[in-house]
Amino acid sequence: MTNEFSKSKKMYDEAKEYIAGGISSQIRINDPAKIPMFFSHAKGSKMWDVDGNEYIDYIQGMGPNLFGHAPDFISDLVKKEMDRGYVLAGQFDKEIEIAKMALELIPIKNATARFAISGTEIDQLLFRVMRGYTKKNKIVKFEGHYHGWMDSVNYSVHPPLNLAGDENNPNPIPESTGMDLNTSKNLIICEWNDEEKIENVFNKYGDDIAGVITEPILGNTNCILPKKGYLEKVKILCEKHNALLAFDEVITGFRVAAGGAQELLKITPHIATYAKSMAGGFPMSMIVGEKQIMEEIGNGNVYHGGSFNSNVMSTAATYATLKYLHDSKATFYENLNKKGEFMMKNLKSVSKSQDSDLHVQGVGSLLSISFTNKEEITNWRDHAKNCDEKKYSLFAYEMLKNGIRLSSNGRMHISSAHSQEDLEKTISSTEKVLSKI
Repeated sequence: MTNEFSKSKKMYDEAKEYIAGGISSQIRINDPAKIPMFFSHAKGSKMWDVDGNEYIDYIQGMGPNLFGHAPDFISDLVKKEMDRGYVLAGQFDKEIEIAKMALELIPIKNATARFAISGTEIDQLLFRVMRGYTKKNKIVKFEGHYHGWMDSVNYSVHPPLNLAGDENNPNPIPESTGMDLNTSKNLIICEWNDEEKIENVFNKYGDDIAGVITEPILGNTNCILPKKGYLEKVKILCEKHNALLAFDEVITGFRVAAGGAQELLKITPHIATYAKSMAGGFPMSMIVGEKQIMEEIGNGNVYHGGSFNSNVMSTAATYATLKYLHDSKATFYENLNKKGEFMMKNLKSVSKSQDSDLHVQGVGSLLSISFTNKEEITNWRDHAKNCDEKKYSLFAYEMLKNGIRLSSNGRMHISSAHSQEDLEKTISSTEKVLSKI
C-alpha cells in the first residue's frame, strides 16, 4: 500500500481552484488521511483511492450503505426503473409501495409518511409540523445531537465547554458563522440522558414547548444508549404538556433493527424522521407520524414541496431496500448485529490486552471508538471532558495506513457486506496500531 496519498493531494489542490474548500461536505476536511481523500470506486465493504490503495470501509457513506457499496440488487432495480423517467413531478406506484412497507416496519401505529431527499430537510419539515400541530413555537434540542445544518437547529452539536454554559441552563452555541441567531430564541438546549434536567425544562417552559427532538440512540456522540426509563420520562412530560416527542432516526432507522431504535428500545414517539439506510446509498428521507399530526401536511396547512421528492431512482432504491428487509429481516438483522457484537467484543479484548484506553460502545452494527478511561460515556459533556480526540485522530490515521478506513468522528457502520475476514483484519490491525501509538 502506498501511504503518500500523492494523487489525492494533487486532486485536492486542483479541486480547491474550482470547488469552495475542495470538498462538498464540511466533515470531509477532517479526513483521517489529513487531507480529503479522492476515490476511484467502491464495492461491498471495500473502497479504492486514486493512488490505488484498498481499504475496508467502515464509514460506508456516513451510514447509508447498509448492504455495503453498490449492492447489485439495488443497482439492478434502479437501472430498470429509471427507463420510465427520472423526475416525474407526479406520483407513481412504487411511492405507495414504499410507504406501505415502511409503515409495516415502523412501530408508530395509525401513521402516514411523507418523502423528501435529505436528513436536514426532513428535520426542517418535522419542526414545521410540530409547531403547526401544537400551535406552539419552542423546540427542545439536546447537546451533542445533530439534526442537520440549517439555522433553526444547528446549535450545540459539539459546543466548546468554555462556551456551553451551566449544565442546568446551557447556552445555544451556533455551529457556524453566518447563522441567523434569532433562530435560537425558540430553541431550548438541554443536557441529554438526565431526567431531572428535562423535567426542569418543562417546569420552566412547558406551556410554550411544541416538541422535543432527540436521537433515540446518540449516534453523533459515542453511540450512546439512553438510560433506562429516560425516553419514557421525556414522552410522559411531552404528553403532560401537550407537546410532541420526535425521534430523529436518520442514523438508527432501518439500521439497528427493521423498526429502528423504536423497535430496539420498545418506545414509540409521536413522530419520527428517517434517511440514510432506507435507500441503501441513494438520497431519500421520510417523516412518519400519527395520522392526526401528519394531517397538517396532508391538508396543506403545513407546506412541503420539492422537485426531486420521490424521484424514480431514489424511490426504486428505497423499494429494493425495504423489500429486502421486509422479506429477510429476521435473519438479516441477526447476522448483521452478530458482526457488530463480534467487533465490539474483540476490540474491547484487544484494548485490554494492550493496556490501552481505547473505548468502544454502541449497539449492533452501529458503534463508536474513542479513547477514554471512563467505562461509559453518557452525553456530550461527558465526551468533551473525558475523550482524547487527538489520540483518536492518530489512531484513525494509522489504521488508514493499515488499510482500514474509519470516520473522523469515531462512528463505525458495519454493513452486511463486511466479511469475517474483514472483521478479523480490522481487529488485528487495531492490535498492531495500539502497540505503536
